[in-house]
Amino acid sequence: QVQLVESGGGLVQPGGSLRLSCTASENTFRFDHMAWFRQAPGNQREFVASEFRNGDPSYAESVKGRFTIARDNAKNTVSLQMNSLKPEDTAVYYCNAIIDGEPYWGRGTQVTVSS
Repeated sequence: QVQLVESGGGLVQPGGSLRLSCTASENTFRFDHMAWFRQAPGNQREFVASEFRNGDPSYAESVKGRFTIARDNAKNTVSLQMNSLKPEDTAVYYCNAIIDGEPYWGRGTQVTVSS
Protein backbone atom coordinates (compact mmCIF):
# COMPACT_ATOMS: atom_id res chain seq x y z
CA GLN A 1 0.00 0.00 0.00
CA VAL A 2 1.56 3.26 -1.14
CA GLN A 3 1.60 6.03 1.44
CA LEU A 4 1.72 9.73 0.63
CA VAL A 5 2.66 12.23 3.33
CA GLU A 6 2.23 15.97 2.86
CA SER A 7 4.18 18.67 4.66
CA GLY A 8 4.80 22.40 4.47
CA GLY A 9 1.38 23.85 5.23
CA GLY A 10 0.82 26.72 7.61
CA LEU A 11 -0.37 30.27 8.08
CA VAL A 12 0.79 32.92 5.62
CA GLN A 13 -0.23 36.49 4.87
CA PRO A 14 -1.84 37.43 1.55
CA GLY A 15 0.83 37.85 -1.09
CA GLY A 16 3.13 35.42 0.66
CA SER A 17 4.54 32.07 -0.42
CA LEU A 18 4.53 28.49 0.79
CA ARG A 19 6.06 25.31 -0.53
CA LEU A 20 4.22 22.04 -0.01
CA SER A 21 5.93 18.70 -0.33
CA CYS A 22 4.54 15.20 -0.70
CA THR A 23 6.77 12.22 -0.01
CA ALA A 24 5.84 8.77 -1.28
CA SER A 25 6.72 5.49 0.39
CA GLU A 26 7.71 4.00 -2.97
CA ASN A 27 9.69 5.04 -6.00
CA THR A 28 7.63 7.64 -7.84
CA PHE A 29 9.25 6.84 -11.16
CA ARG A 30 6.51 4.31 -11.89
CA PHE A 31 3.66 6.59 -10.84
CA ASP A 32 1.49 7.46 -13.83
CA HIS A 33 0.41 10.79 -12.46
CA MET A 34 0.96 12.94 -9.39
CA ALA A 35 -1.23 15.84 -8.42
CA TRP A 36 -2.38 18.29 -5.79
CA PHE A 37 -6.01 18.89 -4.87
CA ARG A 38 -7.54 21.14 -2.22
CA GLN A 39 -10.72 21.34 -0.23
CA ALA A 40 -12.00 24.45 1.51
CA PRO A 41 -14.66 24.23 4.24
CA GLY A 42 -18.07 23.62 2.73
CA ASN A 43 -16.63 23.01 -0.74
CA GLN A 44 -15.89 19.94 -2.77
CA ARG A 45 -12.34 18.82 -3.31
CA GLU A 46 -10.94 20.51 -6.39
CA PHE A 47 -8.02 20.00 -8.72
CA VAL A 48 -5.02 22.31 -8.30
CA ALA A 49 -2.12 20.96 -10.35
CA SER A 50 -0.75 17.75 -11.79
CA GLU A 51 2.25 16.33 -13.56
CA PHE A 52 2.31 13.17 -15.64
CA ARG A 53 5.23 10.81 -15.82
CA ASN A 54 6.42 12.52 -19.00
CA GLY A 55 6.68 15.80 -17.12
CA ASP A 56 3.77 17.73 -18.66
CA PRO A 57 2.22 19.94 -15.96
CA SER A 58 -1.38 21.06 -15.78
CA TYR A 59 -2.94 23.75 -13.58
CA ALA A 60 -6.32 24.96 -12.52
CA GLU A 61 -7.10 28.38 -13.99
CA SER A 62 -7.30 29.89 -10.52
CA VAL A 63 -3.63 29.10 -9.76
CA LYS A 64 -1.96 29.47 -13.18
CA GLY A 65 1.04 31.75 -13.02
CA ARG A 66 1.17 31.54 -9.22
CA PHE A 67 1.69 27.84 -8.42
CA THR A 68 4.32 25.45 -9.75
CA ILE A 69 4.27 21.67 -9.45
CA ALA A 70 7.46 19.65 -9.65
CA ARG A 71 8.19 15.95 -9.39
CA ASP A 72 11.53 14.67 -8.15
CA ASN A 73 11.68 10.94 -8.77
CA ALA A 74 15.12 10.72 -7.20
CA LYS A 75 13.64 11.88 -3.90
CA ASN A 76 10.18 10.29 -4.36
CA THR A 77 8.52 13.66 -3.93
CA VAL A 78 6.20 16.07 -5.63
CA SER A 79 6.19 19.68 -4.52
CA LEU A 80 3.86 22.61 -4.96
CA GLN A 81 5.41 26.06 -4.86
CA MET A 82 2.67 28.58 -4.11
CA ASN A 83 3.34 32.28 -4.65
CA SER A 84 1.16 35.38 -4.43
CA LEU A 85 -1.21 33.55 -2.12
CA LYS A 86 -4.75 34.81 -1.71
CA PRO A 87 -7.28 34.25 1.09
CA GLU A 88 -9.30 32.10 -1.32
CA ASP A 89 -6.36 29.68 -1.50
CA THR A 90 -7.13 28.69 2.10
CA ALA A 91 -7.86 24.97 2.16
CA VAL A 92 -6.58 21.55 3.08
CA TYR A 93 -4.19 20.49 0.34
CA TYR A 94 -4.02 16.83 -0.62
CA CYS A 95 -1.41 14.91 -2.54
CA ASN A 96 -2.70 12.42 -5.09
CA ALA A 97 -1.03 9.73 -7.14
CA ILE A 98 -2.32 7.37 -9.82
CA ILE A 99 -0.48 4.07 -9.85
CA ASP A 100 -1.49 1.38 -12.33
CA GLY A 101 -4.86 3.11 -12.60
CA GLU A 102 -5.50 3.22 -8.87
CA PRO A 103 -5.78 6.53 -6.96
CA TYR A 104 -3.92 7.12 -3.72
CA TRP A 105 -4.34 10.07 -1.35
CA GLY A 106 -2.40 11.66 1.45
CA ARG A 107 -4.08 12.93 4.62
CA GLY A 108 -3.67 16.57 3.70
CA THR A 109 -1.96 19.66 5.04
CA GLN A 110 -3.71 22.88 6.05
CA VAL A 111 -2.90 26.12 4.26
CA THR A 112 -4.37 29.30 5.71
CA VAL A 113 -3.93 32.65 3.99
CA SER A 114 -4.92 35.46 6.31
CA SER A 115 -3.69 38.77 7.63
